[in-house]
Amino acid sequence: MHYEAKTFDIPELDGIGKQTIEEHLKLYQGYVKHVNLIHEKIEELKKDSEKNAYALAEIQRRLGFEFGGMKNHEYYFAQFESGPKDIDPESELYKSCAHLWGSWEGFLEQFTATALTRGVGWAMLYLDRDAQRLVMTWVDEQHIGQLADVDIVLGLDMWEHSYMLDYPPSEKKKYIDAFFKNINWETIASRI
Repeated sequence: MHYEAKTFDIPELDGIGKQTIEEHLKLYQGYVKHVNLIHEKIEELKKDSEKNAYALAEIQRRLGFEFGGMKNHEYYFAQFESGPKDIDPESELYKSCAHLWGSWEGFLEQFTATALTRGVGWAMLYLDRDAQRLVMTWVDEQHIGQLADVDIVLGLDMWEHSYMLDYPPSEKKKYIDAFFKNINWETIASRI
């Protein structure tokens, strides 16, 4: 299977610069390219899987990182499409977040606290369809700690490349605030 980089219709954002988005999209395209290269290399190496056992194991490990980077960014960029739209207080997302975190504001505070985790990675909100419950967590890098058998509802990239052209690391909270100002909550709510 060959993956194609998706295109996103992202308007000019408030507090997240055009150059930041352009450079970030190039990074995403690199993930797609590397996922395809890894799949090609796996096909080549598995022709003699016994001889190439170590190389196969290492490239499979790398696939998790690249694939996570590809998919996480597809969720991330889709959240900006069609411009910012407020959350509908009647939506299932709003009601579930308010119930689990005491209020919509409580949810935003907890998600922000998660996003401020030290290190590089992602603040994620998932839907566990079996339990019909939202789950919030931190994912290291692109893949370490990614939860199984859940759907991504909201993903916030907290690698420095997401904000360094606009904010120094000491001001990454300003990037989080800008993220929330610019996302399309209708898109996010539609994921549940």
